[in-house]
Amino acid sequence: MTQITNETEFRRVLDGLDAERQRAVAAQFVKHILPLCDDERIARVTDVAASEDVSEDRLAEALRTAKATMTDCHARCGAEGDWKAQAGYFVARAAVAALTPAGQLPGGLAWQAAMSSRMAKTCESIVTGEDLAGRESTEQYRILTDYLNS
Repeated sequence: MTQITNETEFRRVLDGLDAERQRAVAAQFVKHILPLCDDERIARVTDVAASEDVSEDRLAEALRTAKATMTDCHARCGAEGDWKAQAGYFVARAAVAALTPAGQLPGGLAWQAAMSSRMAKTCESIVTGEDLAGRESTEQYRILTDYLNS
């Protein structure tokens, strides 16, 4: 039974996953922060990322939708820096990472999805005044541990 308890183990395990497993874990990271994005397109594309045996065409279409949503979410942030809207942008960005083909993101797609998820929680922290980003790291360790042990 595997137990992820720190950043070093987290990164090492993510680096060892093949592209399909990275996408599955990345989708779980996104699902955990999904309530921070009120655009239903992200929920739909995250379901595609989480699907087993999904076609390359369906993944490509979901990636296009996620990128369009990410752009829309970014535009909603505005010059005033609406942190709630900014959190939604990072959720969309995490979904884009989950759908990006292997080898196209530095550090891997699961790592990028994890970092964008933490950024979404950082934005939420600014709004609430709580340290939610730190908790998100611990939650990601649990998500990865559960995935590996299932």
